[in-house]
Amino acid sequence: MSTSGPPPHEERARLSLPHLRLDDLLAELQARLEAARATRDRVHALLEAVVSIGSELDLATVLRRITEAATTLADARYGALGVISEEGERLVEFVTVGVTQEEIDAIGHWPHGYGILGLLIKEPEPLRLSDIAAHPESYGFPDNHPPMHRFLGVPIRARGGVFGNLYLTEKRGGAEFDDEDEVVVSALATAAGVAIENARLYEETRRRERWLQATAEVSTALLSGTDPGEAIELVTRRARELTGAALATIALADEAAEEITVVAANGAGAAALIGLRESLAESAAEPVYRTGASGRFEDGTEVERPIGAVDPAAVGPVMMVPLGTGDSARGVITMIRPPDGAVFDEAEQRLLETFAAQAAIALEVAERRRDAERLALFEDRDRIARDLHDTVIQRLFATAMSLMAAIKITQKREVAVRVQHAVDDLDDTIRQIRSTIFQLQAEPDGQSLRSRLHAVVDACSENLGFAPSVRLDGLLDTAVDDGVGDQLLAVVQEALSNVAKHAKAREAAVVIDVGDDLVLRVEDDGVGIPESGRRSGLANMAQRAAALGGSFTTAPGPHGGTCLTWRVPL
Repeated sequence: MSTSGPPPHEERARLSLPHLRLDDLLAELQARLEAARATRDRVHALLEAVVSIGSELDLATVLRRITEAATTLADARYGALGVISEEGERLVEFVTVGVTQEEIDAIGHWPHGYGILGLLIKEPEPLRLSDIAAHPESYGFPDNHPPMHRFLGVPIRARGGVFGNLYLTEKRGGAEFDDEDEVVVSALATAAGVAIENARLYEETRRRERWLQATAEVSTALLSGTDPGEAIELVTRRARELTGAALATIALADEAAEEITVVAANGAGAAALIGLRESLAESAAEPVYRTGASGRFEDGTEVERPIGAVDPAAVGPVMMVPLGTGDSARGVITMIRPPDGAVFDEAEQRLLETFAAQAAIALEVAERRRDAERLALFEDRDRIARDLHDTVIQRLFATAMSLMAAIKITQKREVAVRVQHAVDDLDDTIRQIRSTIFQLQAEPDGQSLRSRLHAVVDACSENLGFAPSVRLDGLLDTAVDDGVGDQLLAVVQEALSNVAKHAKAREAAVVIDVGDDLVLRVEDDGVGIPESGRRSGLANMAQRAAALGGSFTTAPGPHGGTCLTWRVPL
C-alpha cells in the first residue's frame, strides 16, 4: 500500500491561513488598544478639565476655562459659550476661543441668539451639524466673520434651568463631530453647570458683602454728621462701582415745584448732569418715583422718556431704582451701562433696591437728628436772646435814663458832656445787643441774610487789607425779602470794592438800619471821591436803588473820606 500527502502548494496555503487570521486579530486588537488609549487620554483630559474649572470661583474665569476645555476636548478650532438672559430669550454674554480681538472688533458685536444659536435656546438639546448653512434655521454670519461649517452645540444647565450653551465649530482636520465628541462635551457641560453654580453663589456672596460694606459706610457717614450732599455723592459713587455702571445719578424730587433735580452724578459725563432740573411729569424717572417699582431696560430706547441730558448714543442697559418708597420717597437712582455692556440682572436690582432703601432711611434719620439739633440750638439761642432782652437791655435802659436825669441837674458842662458820651455809648451798646438778639433768632445754617452779609464783608477784607467794622440794627432777616437782600449784598460788595481800589483808606464801616426803610451806609477815611474819573460803580448802585424805589447819595464822611448812603423802602 502506498501513502501520499497533499500537494506542496495546498500544504503551504493551509499553513498561511492561520497566520493571516492572527494578523487581522492582532491589527484589530491594536486598533482597540489605540482606541482605548485615546479614550483613556480623553477621559484624563476631561477629568483635568473638570478639576480645573471646579477649582476656580471667579465666574468670568470659569466661563473662559469651560470654553477652552470644550474646544480642546473636541479638537475644535473655534469655541464659544453663550450666557442666556433670565427671560431665556437671548444671549447676554458671549465668551469666545480661537477668534482674535481684531476679528471680534471687525465683526462688531456678539450674537444675540438668532439662527442656530437661537434654536439651541428654544430647544436645549445637543445638536450636531455637518454644514451650518444647510440647516433651515441658519441665520447666516455677519460681515468679517470667519467661515464655519461643522457645528456641535451642547446646553449647560445650572439652578434647574439652562444657564447657557457651548458652541464648537470646525473640527481640526476637516472631520465631523462624532458621538464621542458629543458625549465628552456633554459630560463637561454637566460638570460646568456645577462649577458655574458654585461661582455664581460665591460671586453673589461677595457682591452682598460689598453692598453691606457700602451700606454701612453710607449710614456711618450720615449718622456721624457728614453733610447730606457729601453722603449722597458717596451713595452715587458706591452704587456705580458696585454695579459696574459707566454712569450713576441720583435725582431728588420736589413735589411742591413738581420738578426733579440731579443732585449727584458719578462717571462719564457726570459734571454736565449735576444740577439738571426738569419737570417731574416729563422725567424718565417719574414712573419709578411715583410707583416705587424699579425698572430694568436693555437699552435707552426702551425707556419711555429721554434720560435727562445723557447722549442717547452712549446709553446701553439702564436700571432705575427708587430712593425710598411711600411717604419716604425722595427720588430715583439711575444706573447706565455703555451700549455694549451687560444687561442688569435681577440680583443686581435686588441689591441696589436694598442699598437705596437703607440709604433713604439713613438720610431720613440724619435729617431728623439735624432737626433735633437745630431745635435745641434755637431753644438755646431763644433763651440767650430772652435773657439779653429782659435783663441786660433793661438794666442798660435804666442806667441811661438815670444818666439823662443827671445831665439835667449837673451844673458843670464838662460833666454833662461826659455823661452825654456815656449815654451815647449805652445807646450804641443797646443797638449792638439788639442786633445780636436778631442774629440769634436767624437760621443757624449760614443761609440767613445777616450771615451772607458777614460773608461778603469777610471776603472783601483781603483786598482792603483790614477788616471793616459792621453794625446791623433791626430785623434784617425777617423784614428784608430775598430780592432786596440780593441787591443789598451786591451794593455792599461794590462799595467795599471801590474803597479797596480808590480810597486808600485805613478804616471802613458798614452800618445797616432796618425800619420803615432799609438804610445802608458805607463810610471810610480815605481820600474821597475825585472830581474826574469813572463813575460806573456809583451809577450801578444808584440804578439798583432807583429800581427799588429808593435813593443813593454820596457825601464826605464824618472823619474824612466818603460816606455812601443807599436807601430803599420796605
